[in-house]
Amino acid sequence: MMMFAQGAKNIIISEVQTANETGIEDAFGARHAWVELENTSFSTYNVRGMYIATDKAVLNAQLSAPERIKKMSVIPSGDDRTNLGARKHLLLFLNANPANSLLHLSAPVKQGASQWIALYNANGVELIDSITVPALSADASYTLADSKWTVRAADEVTPGVSNSIITDAPRKSKIDRFKENDPHGFAMAFMAMGIVFMCLTLLWLFFWLFGLLMRHIETAKKVVHRQPIKPITKTVEMTAEIGHKTSNILQEGFDKKGIDMEVYMAVIGMALRQYEDDVHDVESGVITIKPKDTEWDDEYTQMTHFHNPVLPSTPHSSNIPTTPEFI
Repeated sequence: MMMFAQGAKNIIISEVQTANETGIEDAFGARHAWVELENTSFSTYNVRGMYIATDKAVLNAQLSAPERIKKMSVIPSGDDRTNLGARKHLLLFLNANPANSLLHLSAPVKQGASQWIALYNANGVELIDSITVPALSADASYTLADSKWTVRAADEVTPGVSNSIITDAPRKSKIDRFKENDPHGFAMAFMAMGIVFMCLTLLWLFFWLFGLLMRHIETAKKVVHRQPIKPITKTVEMTAEIGHKTSNILQEGFDKKGIDMEVYMAVIGMALRQYEDDVHDVESGVITIKPKDTEWDDEYTQMTHFHNPVLPSTPHSSNIPTTPEFI
């Protein structure tokens, strides 16, 4: 029961018309006084079984629930429109014949005089909402808008829709409102200039950042090609080449079982040591030829080659060659 009572508290009376002469008609073309209910919650609630009272006698606390219900008009079930969605409205005709429609109630309403109207819960005891409507002129309504009750003229009545909407109020376009607020066009001029300067500023900022990025890229490229990165790259390439050659030498050494593997290892170690000491394969690139005298143009030698007389034995004859000598 508590849950249903909390849901019923969200149903309020939002608009009342007691003198409907040229206003809204029912399905039979007849005009009746009416009361509008609104669901102020964001969930659906069915108002069937609730009561509308227009007789202040129901306020007597001495009345039992059945006695009070006899003085009120029940909202019957069977019509889908009584299932009020969030922020929806329901129009109930008063002073009407309930046989015409489920939304026609027999609750009496006095025209041209003050009228009290109340909404009771389905138990016939709990008062949900009530309002005292002042005497209204023809087709005027008593309306709750922005938490305030006001009397609205016939052209401002809003049955079945939100009371914040005034149907006959002409709405001006944004262009018309702008013209009224800026008749000389100064605001438009400043706005246009501001947009142009803002676009130019954004373009300058974009190209400045782009140029900064490109300069950093060029600097990075120059750093990559500078020393000592280049020698390091060369060293890595030489190390890879030596490793490849070493692998080939070792493979050949393994294939030639007659050669000790330690010899290959010693040679490889020496080569690596020389490379580390930067003395391996260092050539000046200059070829030097040292002269050597072969005495090929010596006449004496040529003559003794063809004429070799037998000389008498002398103490120093052992120093003279006895056979021709080719140089």
